[in-house]
Amino acid sequence: MSKSNGHAEIHAEEEKQAASAPEPEILPAEILPAEVLPEDPPVVPAAEAAADSVAPPVTDELHKLRAERDHLFDRLARLQAEFDNYRKRAGKENADFREYALTDAAKMLIPVMDSFTLALKNAGAKPEDFQKGVELIHKQFQEVLQKLNVQRIAAQGEPFDPRFHEAIEMVESNDVADNHVLEELQSGYRMKDRLLRPAMVRVARNVTKDSGN
Repeated sequence: MSKSNGHAEIHAEEEKQAASAPEPEILPAEILPAEVLPEDPPVVPAAEAAADSVAPPVTDELHKLRAERDHLFDRLARLQAEFDNYRKRAGKENADFREYALTDAAKMLIPVMDSFTLALKNAGAKPEDFQKGVELIHKQFQEVLQKLNVQRIAAQGEPFDPRFHEAIEMVESNDVADNHVLEELQSGYRMKDRLLRPAMVRVARNVTKDSGN
């Protein structure tokens, strides 16, 4: 056998073996080692991404609300302080008014006291002179009450009014109309619309009216 035939047989044998050899197995990408796979970028949840996108406006709104809250608290504190000062000032003014009102009343009563003192010094005078002096003092005192807006409540012969009269007893009498004041025992007084003291009275109950029933 020649050398050329030998080489040809060897070449044919190699081609036969190559044709019969199994093809190399190709592994799927998912089962390749981790270090072989390319790294994917981290996945950011949509909610977090949206929050990041609106974070600056929310922060600005929060700062605005806090500033407004601090302003309102400061204003409230100022108003409370002003109200406390007003209350103290009003209380002092009311106290001063009452004190000055009493002072004016006392000044008006001092002359009346002087008249009483003078009358006592002249107690040994004639009875008619002494009586005249007391009547003058009584008139003087009435003028003082009038200046203080103190008015005497009308009672004698008036219809009984429980707002201004205090009935001590009911008396059978025809001297006045039924349920009218028969006698005033103690005068009553009021200052404008305020009752200072009711008048103590006796109230008449007509006999003829009772007997007719």
